[in-house]
Amino acid sequence: MLEVILKRFEQPDEIRTFEKGRFELVRLGGMTIGRATYEPGWKWSEHVERAAGAKSCAVEHVGMVDDKPYVSIHLMGADAYANAKKSA
Repeated sequence: MLEVILKRFEQPDEIRTFEKGRFELVRLGGMTIGRATYEPGWKWSEHVERAAGAKSCAVEHVGMVDDKPYVSIHLMGADAYANAKKSA
């Protein structure tokens, strides 16, 4: 029998917060899916670069930050993203 699992980002398994943003994770079996929200004015170079110790993000993704909160869904690399224990 096939088991159906329903999870919502409104009740994530883990929340990672950072300046001007947050990252919610849900885990489904062996897969981790993440939703990132960036507030207006968020910039990698100002808010992440020093903490990550890297000039760019190690997680493959593309996006833009506009005057509204920018929300992205991460289907790959979500487990390592915005994790203080791992460089992302």
